Amino acid sequence: MGPLEMSLDMKPTNIDYAAGYAAKGMSIGGRWVAAEDSKTFDVYNPATGKVWSNVPDAGRVDAAAAISAAAFAQPAWAAMAFDKRAVLMNRVAEVLERRKDDFIKALTSECGGWVRKSMFEINYAPTVYRAAAAAAYSPMGETLPSDHGKLSMVERTPLGVVSVISPWNVPLLLSSRGIGVAIAMGNCVVLKPSEETPVTGGLMLAEVFEEAGVPAGVLNVVTCSRDRVSEVGDELVVNPLVKAISFTGSTAVGKHIAMTAGGLLKKACVELGGKDSLIVLDDADMDRAIRAARFGAFFHQGQICMSTEKILVDKKLEDEFMSRFIAATKELKVGDPTQMHNQIGPIINQKQVKAVEARLAQAISDGATVHHGGTRDGLYFSPTVITGVTPDMAMFHEETFGPVANIMFFDDEEHALSLANNCDYGLSASVITRDEARGLHVARQIESGMAHVNDATIYDEPTIPFGGVKNSGMGRHGGKASIDAFTQTRWITVERGGRKTPF
Repeated sequence: MGPLEMSLDMKPTNIDYAAGYAAKGMSIGGRWVAAEDSKTFDVYNPATGKVWSNVPDAGRVDAAAAISAAAFAQPAWAAMAFDKRAVLMNRVAEVLERRKDDFIKALTSECGGWVRKSMFEINYAPTVYRAAAAAAYSPMGETLPSDHGKLSMVERTPLGVVSVISPWNVPLLLSSRGIGVAIAMGNCVVLKPSEETPVTGGLMLAEVFEEAGVPAGVLNVVTCSRDRVSEVGDELVVNPLVKAISFTGSTAVGKHIAMTAGGLLKKACVELGGKDSLIVLDDADMDRAIRAARFGAFFHQGQICMSTEKILVDKKLEDEFMSRFIAATKELKVGDPTQMHNQIGPIINQKQVKAVEARLAQAISDGATVHHGGTRDGLYFSPTVITGVTPDMAMFHEETFGPVANIMFFDDEEHALSLANNCDYGLSASVITRDEARGLHVARQIESGMAHVNDATIYDEPTIPFGGVKNSGMGRHGGKASIDAFTQTRWITVERGGRKTPF
């Protein structure tokens, strides 16, 4: 999601955060339309509790219409020259950059993210589409030897219609990650953003694609409330016109989607939860360790799949690490996320904040000790530091998805690895050490899809294969991995007279 020191344009902007978003409808086949039954639902600003927008509440009929629109548009889009598709992806990036302030306002308002997080997201998103433009030039075919003198070729071709179901925590970026390369490869997409962030995760992206001149039906966006998400999501998976699904979200839903898609012989790329560990070895640069741990545990209130959920520290460093980490945590300000000095904003909704509160209460009941925080005011949950969690506690195994830093101490590298790998998840991990060779040695033994030496667990780039192992998902997004996910190989031959048939 970015390096320890995020590169941001910190120039002040004159943004009216109080203004809401007036939805024009859903984007289906190049038209802005209401739900078939005219239903709508409210979207709330979690920082204020006020209605911020009202958007269409799609049902199964609307999802099917969007899929049909994508299927209708796809042959012409696939037939377009790859370099022209690349030009349009670069135009999408340019429009995003022109609308930077719009997105900062919307991201901060809709998902309760700190304004600097919103700035990071809109600065990052254009690079996703530029990487997608580059990917349009990248699919490599093969010419194979033939026993009979045939011209024998393997080509990469688009799948057709791809469904993308994206989450609320980083809505612009994670929707873009799902759709960018898929579209650049010649697929058409139906995007269903989270019911918590339908605007920044979907409707504003549809506006951007329209302004960039992307043909009608290439990107279709359907929005729906929690009450109808099951029927809409089901249609986006089982509809026979859909050939692949990209999903980012909870492990339970992702497993269901992967199982359903597998039974229908469809591709599914699912990125799920994490219980990510940061290991601080005895030779660690303590300044670096504190920065990495604080950022990893508390960025966006811990509502990141790559958040540091277990901080594993060598026992020899226990006293120094605890005193310095608690002091660093106390520096964090909780409050209005539109203010630059407030690093901790609200949890996304009541359901999630109560879940974080319940997990912490259970940990305390099981024997954990709170050293700082542990309180909330409405949706604002204070950054919390705990110790005393053991492998027999639920807190050790369950994803918290809130601002709770769980610190544990280990005897040696083997013990650290046992604490990190004793988990059903395997998304991201990090190791802090002055010895890079030692760091690599430890990182390679962690059961995760990604691992970083001397950086936080939260890190992403548009060209890397992003994804996890175990219950953290299957498949990969990014770069060549996305090309593999959203294309298929085809074998084509040209007979040149060398093969004689028996009759």
